Amino acid sequence: MQIDAVRGVAVMGILLLNIVSFALPRAAYGDPTVYGGATGANWWAWAITFVVADGKMRGLFTMLFGASTILIADRALVQRQSPARRHYARMASLLAIGMVHAYLIWSGDILVLYALAGMIVFLAWRWEPPRLLAVAVLLLATQLVTGALDHAAARAFEARATATAAPPALREQWADYRHSLDQLRRDAATEVQTFRGGWAEILPARIAITAETQRFGIPQNMPDTIALMLLGMALYRSGFFSGAWAPRHYRTAMIVGYGICLPLYIPLVLWIDRSHFDPITLLLTDRLHLALLRPFVTLAHAALIITLVARAPGARWPARLAAVGRVAFSNYLGASLVGTFLFYGYGLGWFGHLSRWQLYPVVLALWAVMLLWSPWWLRRFAYGPLEWLWRSLSRGHRQRIRRAPS
Repeated sequence: MQIDAVRGVAVMGILLLNIVSFALPRAAYGDPTVYGGATGANWWAWAITFVVADGKMRGLFTMLFGASTILIADRALVQRQSPARRHYARMASLLAIGMVHAYLIWSGDILVLYALAGMIVFLAWRWEPPRLLAVAVLLLATQLVTGALDHAAARAFEARATATAAPPALREQWADYRHSLDQLRRDAATEVQTFRGGWAEILPARIAITAETQRFGIPQNMPDTIALMLLGMALYRSGFFSGAWAPRHYRTAMIVGYGICLPLYIPLVLWIDRSHFDPITLLLTDRLHLALLRPFVTLAHAALIITLVARAPGARWPARLAAVGRVAFSNYLGASLVGTFLFYGYGLGWFGHLSRWQLYPVVLALWAVMLLWSPWWLRRFAYGPLEWLWRSLSRGHRQRIRRAPS
C-alpha cells in the first residue's frame, strides 16, 4: 500500500503545478509577474507551491516510474517472459499515448519524456543500489555544474556588453540574447487570446508549442529525469518504498529534507523575487533548486507518507490515497481533460480569467473527485481505464478489465 499511497500523493500534487499551465500563459508557470498576479495571496501561492511542490511531486512520480521498471521486469522473470520485451512494449505504448496526449489534449505532457527515458534506464535494471545511486548523483551534479557555468557565462557576457567601451556589435548581440530570453513573456498576451479561442485556433498553437517543447525540453530534462528514475530504482532495491527501512532511517530522510533543505528555499525564494524573476538568475537558481535541494525534499515527502501509512493500519485515508495511486495514469490524463475543458475556449473558456491563488480551490475540487472516484472504480474494475488501455496495447491483446466475481 505504501508505494501506491506515495504515487497517489504524487499525481495529486502534480496538479498544484499543472493547474497553472492549464489556466495561464506558459511564462507564468515560473514567473508570477507575467500573468496571474505576483502580490499578496498570489505571491504566497507561487512561493508556497514552489517550495513544497514544484519539482517534488514530479520527482516522486519519476522515482516511482524507475521503481516500477524493476518491479515489472522482476515479474516478467517470474512469469518466464522476457523483461526487455515486456518493458519496451510498455514504453512504445506509453510513447504513443503520450504523443496523442501532447498534440491533441495538452502540451505539458510528461509521458513522452518518461517513455524515452524509460527506454534508457532499463539498461540499469539489474544494477545494485550503490551503482544506481552513484550514476544518479553524477547526473544531478553535472546538471548543477552546467547551470552554474551557464549563469557565469551569461553574467560575463552581460558585463562585457554593457560596459561603456563595448562595441556596437557586442551590444547588439546582447540585445538579441535578452530578446530570446524574454520571448515567452512577450508571447503571454497572444497565448491568452489563442487559448480563449476555439479548437481551430488552439490546435495549431498546441502543435507548435508541443513540437518546440519536445525539441528543446526533452533533451534538457532527460539527464534530470534519468537521474531520478535511477534513484527510484535504488530506493526500490533497498526496500524504501515497501517500508522495509528502519524507522530511524525514514526520520533521517525527513530531518535532512525538512530540517535542512526546506529552510534553504527561503533565501532562494527571496533571491528570485528580488531579481524580479530575471531569466539569467533563474539559470542558476533552477539548478540549485532541482539538482541540489529538490531530491532531499522529495525523499522527505516519500518518507513522511510511508511512515504515516505504516502508523495508520486499517484507516480509510491510506486506502483512498492508494486507490488514487493505483489509477494514477487515468487520474493524470483525466486531469488534463478536465483542466483543458475548464480553461480552454472550446470548453468553459476560463483561460487567464482567474488569478493564481484562485486556481487552488479548483485543485481542491479535483482532488475530491480523485479521492471519490478512484476507490469506487477499483471496487468494480481491476484497472483504471488508461491503465487498461496501456496494458492492452503493450501486451498486444485486449485485457480483462472487470473484476472476477468473488
